Amino acid sequence: MKYLMMCEGTNELKIMQILLENQKLLFSSDELLGLVPFHARQIKTSPPVKAALNMYPGEVQILRIGDLQNEKLIIPSEYRHKIVSVEKYCTKPELEMLLIISENLVDSYEKIKSKKRPKVFAKENIRCGNRKYDNSTSFYEEYYGLHCDELVNAIQEYRKHNGAHKKDEHYLAELLR
Repeated sequence: MKYLMMCEGTNELKIMQILLENQKLLFSSDELLGLVPFHARQIKTSPPVKAALNMYPGEVQILRIGDLQNEKLIIPSEYRHKIVSVEKYCTKPELEMLLIISENLVDSYEKIKSKKRPKVFAKENIRCGNRKYDNSTSFYEEYYGLHCDELVNAIQEYRKHNGAHKKDEHYLAELLR
């Protein structure tokens, strides 16, 4: 069996790539369908995902990574016999919460969270060197790329801070070694 990792956005994809490269996940890239995580919300709209599914003859477990997990994954009929399960790993309210945690700004954010989304707060308060947060994949790579332990700590702290997700949602921390 292989894992098909589908990331909602490019920033989630970068975070998962950093974790994989640093061997911080419960599995290696060898256990991933196509050996990589994919930037894809749906199977039917992702030619790379369909190609990987077509080439692999065995069973597949889907891992969906993102903050907006309300969109139902539609599994095309030609792949239903391969897909054994679909699990959602949430970063809600937004991926920027990891940066807020890493910068020890959770208490400051909690005071204004009813007025500002994490993305806006991060743009106003988070820097990497001289660079302000700009919601780009390169920012996440620059911020966490050489500091994967900080990323792991933020993911673990996020789980403690956030409490419970919905019954069918998991934390990224559950994928960590």
